[in-house]
Amino acid sequence: MSDLVTVVLVLIAGFFTGVLSGVFGVGGAVISTPAILLLGATPLQAVGSTLPSIIPSSISGTLRYQREGLVVRRVVLATGLAGAACATLGAIASDLIPGRGHVQMVLTAGLMAFTAYRTAAMGSAPLRTNSDGEPHLDLRITRLAGVGILAGLLSGFLGVGGGVLMVPAFTGIVGLPLKSAIGTSLACVGVIAIPGTIAHQFLGNVNWFYALPLMATAIPGARVGAHLAIRATDRALRLVVASVLGSIALIYGTVELIRLFR
Repeated sequence: MSDLVTVVLVLIAGFFTGVLSGVFGVGGAVISTPAILLLGATPLQAVGSTLPSIIPSSISGTLRYQREGLVVRRVVLATGLAGAACATLGAIASDLIPGRGHVQMVLTAGLMAFTAYRTAAMGSAPLRTNSDGEPHLDLRITRLAGVGILAGLLSGFLGVGGGVLMVPAFTGIVGLPLKSAIGTSLACVGVIAIPGTIAHQFLGNVNWFYALPLMATAIPGARVGAHLAIRATDRALRLVVASVLGSIALIYGTVELIRLFR
C-alpha cells in the first residue's frame, strides 16, 4: 500500500475517531488504535500515536457540549488533574509490559466491552435526584480524584483517553445524566492525554506519520459527533454506544488474542 493511500485511510479513520469521541466521550482511540494497527503501525505505536489526536478532538467536542451546559467544571478540574498526574506512569508501564503491545490491545477490547455493558445497564438504573427533581451529584474530591487516577493510568497505558472508564463512573458514581457524563468525560480526556502524549513521545512510541492525519480530521469529526449526541434521546444514545462499542470489542479482542498467542 502506498504512503498516499495510507494517509488517506488514516484521515478517514481520524474523522470517525472524532465522531466516536464526540458521541461517546471516550477519546475515540477505540477506532484509531485498531485502524492504524491494520495500516502498519506496531502495537506500541498504535498506543502512543493515537493520544495526540485525542487532545484537539477533545477540545472541539467539549466546546460543543459546553454551549449546551453539559460540562461540569468541578468534575473536570478534580478528575482531569488527578488523571494527568498519573498518565505518565501508565505510559511508562505500557513500555515495560512484555507482549510487544498486544496485551494492551486485548485490555483495550476488554474495557470497551465493560463500557458497552455499563452503558446498556444504565437504562434499568433510575437517575438519583434531589427532592426538587434535580440530579443528585456525588462531588466528593476523593471519589473524583480516584476516578481520575484510574483513568489517567489507563490513558497512558492503553492510549484510549480514559473515557471508557469515566463515562460509566460519572453516571454510576457521580450521578451525572448520560449526556453530561459524556461531555464532562470528553473534557477530562483532553487534559489527561497531554502528559501521556509527552511520555509516549519520549519513549519513541509516537509515529507522526499516523498521528498528524488523525489529529487533522478528528477535530471536525468530534464536532459532528457532539452535535449528533446532543440531538439524540438518552435511550437512543445508550443503545448506539453499547452496540457499537460492544461490536468493536468483540472483533478487536478476538483478533488481538489470536495475535498474542500466535
